[in-house]
Amino acid sequence: MPINVRIPTPLRKLTNEEELVQIDAKTISDAIAQLQSRFPGIQERLVDESGAVRRFVNVYVNEEDIRFLQNQETALKDGDEISIIPAIAGG
Repeated sequence: MPINVRIPTPLRKLTNEEELVQIDAKTISDAIAQLQSRFPGIQERLVDESGAVRRFVNVYVNEEDIRFLQNQETALKDGDEISIIPAIAGG
């Protein structure tokens, strides 16, 4: 069973407007690499030059923030759902 990735509206222009993309990855970093190979340009919007998830991008696995798990090394298993949520600026 694949892993589902929820693509936020601002990034859907890169995924041909797909909201839900299925991948087969073992870690978040692997998932980002797979998204990049299928949708060139998406990786630079998710991670910075050092490979860290950008501060204004929140990534969740089954509603758990990866910052409280193992970040990009967070392990994935069949049926997991990754949500990419851009932070909303403002105050």
